[in-house]
Amino acid sequence: MNTALSWETKRADRLAALAVEALLVEVAATPKPGLVDRVNNGAHDDMDLLTFQVSAAVLAPYFAEFARMGAAHRHLDTLLTQLRLIGCAAEKAMYARTGGVNTHKGAIFSFGVLLGSAGWLLAHGGRLTANAVLDVTRMVCAGLCRTDYGALIQDVVPGTKGEAVYLAYGLTGVRGEAEAGFPLVREYALPTYRLRRAAHTLLNDSLVDVLLVLMAHNMDTNIIGRRDLPSLYAVQRESARILTLGGMGTKAGREAVAALDAHLIDSWISPGGSADLVAVTYFLYEMEQSDTFGLG
Repeated sequence: MNTALSWETKRADRLAALAVEALLVEVAATPKPGLVDRVNNGAHDDMDLLTFQVSAAVLAPYFAEFARMGAAHRHLDTLLTQLRLIGCAAEKAMYARTGGVNTHKGAIFSFGVLLGSAGWLLAHGGRLTANAVLDVTRMVCAGLCRTDYGALIQDVVPGTKGEAVYLAYGLTGVRGEAEAGFPLVREYALPTYRLRRAAHTLLNDSLVDVLLVLMAHNMDTNIIGRRDLPSLYAVQRESARILTLGGMGTKAGREAVAALDAHLIDSWISPGGSADLVAVTYFLYEMEQSDTFGLG
């Protein structure tokens, strides 16, 4: 076997392992308002912590394939098509393993384009910094929303919840976030996470605070798909208020998080789009900290 190819394969496998780790760490962070965590199942009756764990495990080979595809691809403008084919296979594996439950569909897309971008960077001599990966992701996803949403018309039944939300509100969800290079992660989540980790905040509490920051800023189509726009705005306001109380760093903040969790469960609201971005944040931060990719 070619030594360089073998090394690229090893790095792809390590990137995939880190992505799976990010999914496992995210679901374990507690408490997460409206979401599955170690204490409750949030606003869900078809999944629990173990459902997420087995789902994450089955995705590992597909995550590695995303990175390998990026490394093998020369032209960024054709990479997304190939990544989406792998993503479709990953979704089928997820549904087969969970008995038809959608645990990670959004995460498969996000990590698909991120891992493909990271693989491309590695193959082209780039450094795996968060900004570099996000810059490549923006190029990989250029024109995505126009392609996916441009042909939609109001009198046709949408094929996905994301399409329905776009037709109703013009919100582009994870597709728009990826096409813009994940600005919520770059501008809000990563800076917050870096501050918390630099202050030696517990990993769990750091991740919950990152979730709150994302919930305060994200136009989460998961929430709108379940409820409506006023419900989303209410979640954003309360998340921002909790952060002003100190988030997980104060007793008042922790009590407010618990109260929001109870309210979202009672209202059947799940900020799943923000949860996926927590995992993305963890992945990008830990990727930068690792010496596996020549960054240490």
